Amino acid sequence: MDERNNNFDFDFKPIGQAIKKARLAKGMTRDDLARIVDYDPRHLQAIENEGQHPSLELFIQLITMFDISVDEYIHTGKKAEKSSVRRRLESQLDNLNDKELSVIEATANSLCKAKEPEE
Repeated sequence: MDERNNNFDFDFKPIGQAIKKARLAKGMTRDDLARIVDYDPRHLQAIENEGQHPSLELFIQLITMFDISVDEYIHTGKKAEKSSVRRRLESQLDNLNDKELSVIEATANSLCKAKEPEE
């Protein structure tokens, strides 16, 4: 007898929210995305906001398009090598020149210094 777990219930909401966050970070509307992936905007809304499971094809298209690491959502007990936010930031940094990178570096240094306890 087949003993597969047919009652598998995966909460897709966190991944849907990550897709939405990445889409908004790119300045893309849901209608823009719908035209690109050829799906109805309402279907995309259900994925982003309600945790509806997309087809495997659409899932791969979305996580690839927005450079989303799903490890942090699927293997919740493990630390992801790089979070989706970190991967998107690294991608954006690749588009900056040295002067712009020095501003980002100074900002990061200031944030790290602000987190240090006062002596």
